[in-house]
Amino acid sequence: MSFWLRLKDKWGIRSNWQMTIIFIVFAITGMSAVEIRKILFPLMGVVGDTPFYVKFLLWLFVIFPFYYVFLLTYGFIFGQFPFFWAMTKKTFGRFGKPFRR
Repeated sequence: MSFWLRLKDKWGIRSNWQMTIIFIVFAITGMSAVEIRKILFPLMGVVGDTPFYVKFLLWLFVIFPFYYVFLLTYGFIFGQFPFFWAMTKKTFGRFGKPFRR
């Protein structure tokens, strides 16, 4: 079985069109997260010589949540909200009990 068929089966995707929409949502979400980082990091005083651990912590606690807000928003716009909501719950469920259903 090919990679794409296994991925469709794992994610419960019914059609190639749905798979295409999901990949488009991931792409737009990633681009949006990069753009929001370009805006927010300078506002928070992050410059080129800021230590990596500071950048990483800011990314983790600021940009990471924005990513998931964008993911759910774009998923809703493109009609794939149930798929992305399930993925978001699964991701945050890995962080601990407060996020589990």
